[in-house]
Amino acid sequence: MTTGPRTHSKPPTLAEDLLLLLFQPGSGTVASENTLFYVLGGAVLADLALGDHLTTAGRGRVRSVPDSPPPDRLLRPAWDYLAEKPRGVQTALAAIGPALRQPVLQRLITRGDIDQEPRKVLGLFRSTALREGRTERRARLLADVRQVLVEGAQPPARVAALVALLSASGTLPQFHREIPWTSPVITRAKELERGDWGADAAAQAVTRTVTATVVNSAIVASTVLPRG
Repeated sequence: MTTGPRTHSKPPTLAEDLLLLLFQPGSGTVASENTLFYVLGGAVLADLALGDHLTTAGRGRVRSVPDSPPPDRLLRPAWDYLAEKPRGVQTALAAIGPALRQPVLQRLITRGDIDQEPRKVLGLFRSTALREGRTERRARLLADVRQVLVEGAQPPARVAALVALLSASGTLPQFHREIPWTSPVITRAKELERGDWGADAAAQAVTRTVTATVVNSAIVASTVLPRG
């Protein structure tokens, strides 16, 4: 009899959701490894914006909202960095992104969303393989993405940001079995990248602007770096 999934006291961050979607259960690998730090950094900035901890500062720059640090320790270093002075988004992504993969992955393992499996290579060397956990959270996230892109559902701000960042990673074609790579899907994904989230536009204005800026910077980075 298997035990139930482990729990984690904090709700998952946007970076955790994004990395979980980018994890490929069939191969045990993470898609778009070479540009992963840009999209994970983008997820952190978008999360700060969603929590009203980050705002725009003009000319493509972002800054922390004074005296409003995020409670989550994964997000705090980015807030501290942007509290020093406003930064260009690409500068911020390059500064905060590279250190994110391991702590974000570890959170997914702690939650039971991804499991580690010890293996031996050539019967001699110990290695660790990744496989999908038993929480089924990845399937639920993928269903949310499908509802927005395929079924035309109006997304909450968090889901809209997640889909926009997933699209910016360039990996959506890999989900063709669950999300057919059709012209309407491509069009909707690009709309979300630009911040066209539909209803509640006024309330989400800063989040949409920040996310669109982050996504555009991640796309620029992806065009000059080789994909994994």
